[in-house]
Amino acid sequence: SKSERRHEREGRHEGRQGIGCCAGVVRAPVRVVKEPHGATLQPGEILVAQFTDPGWITLFANAAGILVERGSLLSHSAIVARELGIPAIVALDGVMTWLQSGDVVEMDGASGRVCKCQ
Repeated sequence: SKSERRHEREGRHEGRQGIGCCAGVVRAPVRVVKEPHGATLQPGEILVAQFTDPGWITLFANAAGILVERGSLLSHSAIVARELGIPAIVALDGVMTWLQSGDVVEMDGASGRVCKCQ
C-alpha cells in the first residue's frame, strides 16, 4: 500500500526515535545480537538488542553505544549504560528488524534519535 511504502522510505532515511538514557553522539557500525552467549562485539561497534539482562554485561565492555528495542530509563540496559558511560537509547520499536549488522548509524543518547547513514 502507499502508506506502507511511505513508512518504509521514512524508516530508511529519517531514522527512529526512542528514549535517550545516556548522552553521547556515536557514528559507528551496529551489531545486532539476539542471544548474548557466544556473541562477539568488536570494539567500537554499537550493540543492538531486544532487551538485556546481566548475561549481556561482557558485550557492553566493547560497545561504543547501545540500542535496545524494549526498556525504560530504569531497565537493565539503561542503568548499566549510565554506570559505564556508554551512550544508550531504549524503547526503539522495531530496531531489531530495521537494522542489520554492519549498518552504520548515528545515534544521539541524549535526544534518543537514531539515523541510518547512507
